[in-house]
Amino acid sequence: MNALGNDKALILSDSDEVTIGTLLDALSRRPADRLTFRYGGRPIRKGYHVTEVKAGSFAALDCGANPEAWTEIFVQLWDADDAPEQMTAKKFAAIIGKVADHVALDRGAKLTFEVSDGVAPMQLHRAASPALNEGEIVIELSPRPASCKPRDRWLESEGRSCCGASDQPQPCCGQGSAGD
Repeated sequence: MNALGNDKALILSDSDEVTIGTLLDALSRRPADRLTFRYGGRPIRKGYHVTEVKAGSFAALDCGANPEAWTEIFVQLWDADDAPEQMTAKKFAAIIGKVADHVALDRGAKLTFEVSDGVAPMQLHRAASPALNEGEIVIELSPRPASCKPRDRWLESEGRSCCGASDQPQPCCGQGSAGD
């Protein structure tokens, strides 16, 4: 098996993703600005709601039989045109603050956005760093694809970009693991 697997797959690096702490720090600098999320090539509707915020700690075994552990925060966005004005950075931060009063939120946790218009199935997204425009903070959301973590670790250790070719097969998805 070629360790690259799907040659269109991206390496998902934790450093490429925004944490809730990073996001809140950016929002605190411009609290009166409108907060716009973009996904699927378009902005979310101005009446969107934060319908749920969840925090979880996970322990898992990846496809190479390696133990994994992480914390993750899920922010659910309902893409609705249900309010006359768009949410501000201050209001979003206040919602997260209210959640933090009742649920322990790790500021360095992986951040995932669940987005739906109430008709289409929910989609999982990761967030890019906030872009600052005049009177607006824009958060670009991109789909969170599946990934083979052993493959990603191997590619990162090789110092390679996401889609280069490999001449030699490398252990992936349990090949060469203790279970083989």
